[in-house]
Amino acid sequence: MTLQPPLQPAEAHHDPAEAVEQNENAIELKEVEGLSQGRIVLRRFVRHRGAMVSAFVLLFVIVLVSTSIGWGPIPGWWKYSYKELNPIVNAGGAPTMGFHDGGFSFGDHPFGQDNIGKDGFAVVMRGTQQSLTVMFVLGIVSTFIGIVIGATAGFFRGRTDNVLMRFTDMFITIPVIMIGAILGKWVGGASPWALAFALAIVSWTGMARLVRGEFLSLREREFVDAARVAGASNGRIMFKHILPNAIGVIIVNATLLMAAAILLETALSYLGFGIQSPEVSLGQLISEYQTAFATRPWLFWWPGLFIVTIALTINFIGDGLRDAFDPRQRRIPTRRALARADRRRENAAARATAKA
Repeated sequence: MTLQPPLQPAEAHHDPAEAVEQNENAIELKEVEGLSQGRIVLRRFVRHRGAMVSAFVLLFVIVLVSTSIGWGPIPGWWKYSYKELNPIVNAGGAPTMGFHDGGFSFGDHPFGQDNIGKDGFAVVMRGTQQSLTVMFVLGIVSTFIGIVIGATAGFFRGRTDNVLMRFTDMFITIPVIMIGAILGKWVGGASPWALAFALAIVSWTGMARLVRGEFLSLREREFVDAARVAGASNGRIMFKHILPNAIGVIIVNATLLMAAAILLETALSYLGFGIQSPEVSLGQLISEYQTAFATRPWLFWWPGLFIVTIALTINFIGDGLRDAFDPRQRRIPTRRALARADRRRENAAARATAKA
């Protein structure tokens, strides 16, 4: 009896689209062969140029605002404080950063000064510190609340699901910015931590619904039945077996929640319900200096630039994580890689024919 080879060279070119798809699958499997799931996710994320550039930009911003004027135990290298009043220089406080005497120089006040002499660079760095604090604290707390409520509702279903989802719907029907404004008015002027916790109370609903959907799907899988047979408790099944399989979607949406958080803080501070003087945030700076846009536009430009930069970098990082965790996302190989894969398939088919 003659064995039929798995694929003849003529068949490989019979359907070009099918051959190309087979080559792409072979290339992808070859690249991830022997790698763990974590290494595969990291490899895909590193290949996402937008996400990598955004990660470096965000890291640079965090290092800059942490070390420039100091943050907590980290000492600062900048010579002015954000509270310090200085003599106004350079044509009414205009930025001193630029080309001077044939070279580039930051000068004494690279971001300019306001009308009472505060250094613009120090003030923007302090505002960015406060906005980053709100962003990270809100993202972490909201994600935690959403995971707990969504996981409980999706795993136990029935009456527990109904009660928790109606509780979630109650928060969804009320505009987040309205609740945030009320809570922010009470605690916003105290500290960015208080404002972040206040906003986190009303920002978890989307995460909870997402986690609930993931748990409803994953609880029917075979590994959950195996854990039950082995005697695992409900808590262990939820957080040791199901949660790790949903962590990719959770991380992606947590980054998007952080991007929305800094915009929400900016909106509330701009309306006067967020962080208030004498504390500083980027939104509060835009609100305070909006009347100076025509005469001292640099007071408005720099806070706006940092807000846009942070929001965009977080969004691009979220896109990169989504592509890295989604198994349906495939990297399109180059023509040279496809040609090499096609030759390997032809050689394999030829060897199989010769052996037959």
